[in-house]
Amino acid sequence: MPDLSPDPHALELAEAAAAAFRDAHLEEPEGLWAAPGRVNLIGEHTDYNDGFVMPFALPFYAAVAASKADEWSFHSTYGNGETLRTADLDGVEGWAAYLAGTAWALNESGHPVGPAKIALHSDVPVGGGLSSSAAIECAVLIALADLYGHEIDRAEAARIAQKAENEYVGAPTGVLDQSASLLCETGHVMFMDCRDLSREQVPFDLAAEGLAMLVIDTQAPHRHADGEYAARRADCEEAARQLGVASLRDAPRHAKLDDDQLNKRMHHVVTENDRVLKTAAILRSGRIAGIGELLTASHTSLRDDYEVSSVELDSAVDAALGAGALGARMTGGGFGGSAIALVEAASAGKVEDAVIAAAAQAGLPVPRVFVARAAQGAHRVK
Repeated sequence: MPDLSPDPHALELAEAAAAAFRDAHLEEPEGLWAAPGRVNLIGEHTDYNDGFVMPFALPFYAAVAASKADEWSFHSTYGNGETLRTADLDGVEGWAAYLAGTAWALNESGHPVGPAKIALHSDVPVGGGLSSSAAIECAVLIALADLYGHEIDRAEAARIAQKAENEYVGAPTGVLDQSASLLCETGHVMFMDCRDLSREQVPFDLAAEGLAMLVIDTQAPHRHADGEYAARRADCEEAARQLGVASLRDAPRHAKLDDDQLNKRMHHVVTENDRVLKTAAILRSGRIAGIGELLTASHTSLRDDYEVSSVELDSAVDAALGAGALGARMTGGGFGGSAIALVEAASAGKVEDAVIAAAAQAGLPVPRVFVARAAQGAHRVK
């Protein structure tokens, strides 16, 4: 059974959200909720192609304190702290769009919610490709569902949060990030089929094998709502159309198209799905070290076929591998953000030093490096 007790760090962040709520409204909130960011172990840009993914939740959380209200009030501790009050959900922009959009998506999906006061506090790195926006959406979703008495299946909830991101915020992401935030379990990586959202929690005990997973936030901003992400998705849809299949999940392994760019996009999706299936099989056998080559192959494909890497990500991956990492790759949508490196625990410091030194030598931002653990998915904290 998964551990359903509140994550201690999530509780700490939620208490900060509660303090912000009290400062803004001079009253106690009705409850506290939190949802994590995520790292995708492998399976990149496969989610919107009905493919396979393997994320795990990070111990960084978006936490909200909330109560029912007569009008919408969104408060954030970002920057100097801001409060937006509005009578309706139309046209909300900036950070508050993720909160307003989630409420809008719940209403649009047949789970009506009324106005609420919501205070947000998060330590999920913004722009690091670790799903800071999905964490916000999922925390707000479970809070509003609780406040207004809706019991929503978590897989359906992921689709609703994705709707907020796609149709309200305007970022054409797949369902990976929201599913990871809502469905991942402590100590496990989640193998998920993005076509039907069926999933399997696979044990992921790095310490038992003397291993560690480094997350390398390159400090190069990662943005989903730009034209490049949308262009990759459009390429995949066009490739599937030309093949006459529902999505690239169904592409024949050795299919060829006349357009070289579309072929490259298709090749990445087909081979990445294969890498996810192989990774899942290795992890089920309890041999985590065996996935290293698959992680590195994923990065090569994302760099060369999908063309979503960056100089910062390539520097981090190359330096980690050069310092002895068992495998490394960019994670997330790309164009900046974060990389991961599977390392022997005893060599984590050496790999971190090499990554930072390589960035300095190339005149790149100093990366933030930390050891990841598979944390708890979205939950009510108090």
